[in-house]
Amino acid sequence: MSGPTQCFGPRGVRRGAALTLVFASVLATGAVTGSLPRGSAKSEALATRSVASTVDRDEVADAAARAVADGKSGKEAAEEVVSRSGDRWGAVYDERQYEEFEQALDGSYTGVGLAAQRSADGQVEVARVQPGGPADRAGIEPGDLLRTIDGHRVDKRPVAEVVALLRGDRTEAAAGSTVVLGVGRGAELRTETLRRARLTTEAVTVRRIGPDRSASGSTASSGAVMIEVDSFTRGSGAKVRDAVRGAPSDAGVLLDLRGNSGGLVTEAVTAASAFLDGGLVATYDVHGEQRALYAQPGGDTDRPLVVLVDGGTMSAAELLTGALQDRGRAVTVGSRTFGKGSVQMPSKLPGGSVAELTVGHYRTPAGRTVDERGITPDLAVGSGAEQRAETVLSGLGGGS
Repeated sequence: MSGPTQCFGPRGVRRGAALTLVFASVLATGAVTGSLPRGSAKSEALATRSVASTVDRDEVADAAARAVADGKSGKEAAEEVVSRSGDRWGAVYDERQYEEFEQALDGSYTGVGLAAQRSADGQVEVARVQPGGPADRAGIEPGDLLRTIDGHRVDKRPVAEVVALLRGDRTEAAAGSTVVLGVGRGAELRTETLRRARLTTEAVTVRRIGPDRSASGSTASSGAVMIEVDSFTRGSGAKVRDAVRGAPSDAGVLLDLRGNSGGLVTEAVTAASAFLDGGLVATYDVHGEQRALYAQPGGDTDRPLVVLVDGGTMSAAELLTGALQDRGRAVTVGSRTFGKGSVQMPSKLPGGSVAELTVGHYRTPAGRTVDERGITPDLAVGSGAEQRAETVLSGLGGGS
């Protein structure tokens, strides 16, 4: 197995939903420190996620090998070992599923083109709609409520599970399959039948916020720049860096990591490098051996920076948040992050399947453990977090 790999969230919701709410972090082989353990290229790639305990990968590989030799499924045998191990997030994937995950790293997925979130009153609402996607063509809009999926109520389900249902993860639904949504808007409840499609996402979007000119029409401030990062797919770190470099010199940055489900750790480190002049981003251990991730020198250390986070901010996004917070580079605003911070190592098994097993944990520059704890923002805000963040940024001189 060659090149970088990826790990995902809970087995019931991870298939295809990784880049929405359950995508964990990945370290490309030796890309940052050059010191990852030797082995196959993909088995050297590391990911971060929450876990209870670990399982020996040789035991999993042996079980798969025995099953294949007996003409049975190596994947099923490996799954049985992992399920008994107590490795809460350990999982086994077949080649097709793993290929799907590789495509997800490039921002490609099968779905209906909407992101869901928990509303202030506890309902599941549409957070974003991808232009031109199936949901957009059906007239679904941000703020609409998702009442049912294929006739099943979803108001009490975790949002990640709702996303998995939309994408058909448990049934391994492909592009072209249909899903029936019960959608509420005000007092209206309607049913929409959508056909899933292969879609690509824009992981990073940039927009100006705040006034650009004074009442007299003269330029008073360059305002501020909001950089929204939905996930750390390939190239997203460079897009963050380019957005910072391209911002007016007096413009502050509001870095929105809400709902960011993680992605490639190398991309998160590149994003951190946009705001840091070198130095430590995180430490992690592999079977007890310590490693470190460092930012590249030359980042913008003077521009006012506020980071928005919430309970959907996961893994690589938490790593970035922790680095900027511990290094005193940003004010963090929002609610406590998800808490996904253990290190996993994927490896290919006899028969072609792939097992992802836990080998360690990462920590912030100050040595804080993120796993199952999350990161508490400097300013805890529930509703109205974006407006509060803009106020904070303005107070820092960010021109918003």
